[in-house]
Amino acid sequence: MAKQRFRNIKKGNIKPIKSKKKKSSKEINIPFATNFEKTKSAITDSFMLLMPIMYIVFYLVMDGREGFGEHKLEGWIYILVPFIIVQSAFMFKGNGQTPGYKNYNLKVIDIHSFKKPSLFSIVFRNFAMILSIATIFGWLIMFFRKDKRGLHDLLSNTAVVRISKEI
Repeated sequence: MAKQRFRNIKKGNIKPIKSKKKKSSKEINIPFATNFEKTKSAITDSFMLLMPIMYIVFYLVMDGREGFGEHKLEGWIYILVPFIIVQSAFMFKGNGQTPGYKNYNLKVIDIHSFKKPSLFSIVFRNFAMILSIATIFGWLIMFFRKDKRGLHDLLSNTAVVRISKEI
């Protein structure tokens, strides 16, 4: 093919060569959950899963608010480790759903296989989620990405998706 000159293309004598991009046959439209849906489910999970654990730690383990105030780091470890275990158990046994996710028809999937993630991925995702929220940066990532995945989702190769309602 002869070399195309810009002057000839500009005059309209020669049409520019357009590259043809092939669409992959495996391109799938994934219904990622919105940040608003994930926030609502997180609030639901915090009241259903986190609050009972906090109550037990505050009043039964630490002997009141003053005891928790004296040993804050120890108290937060007593709160967050059981929370991660309970949340991971719900996700693993409940087909990738916690009570909040189930309420809003959301589900955690492995981004490569589109199935429920392994137990290790779920536990790693939940630990990374706590660190992501604590550093704020990892949590803010989901507001700037099209797929709405946070740092914890990127590290664990997971995503939160909407599922259809079953009647």
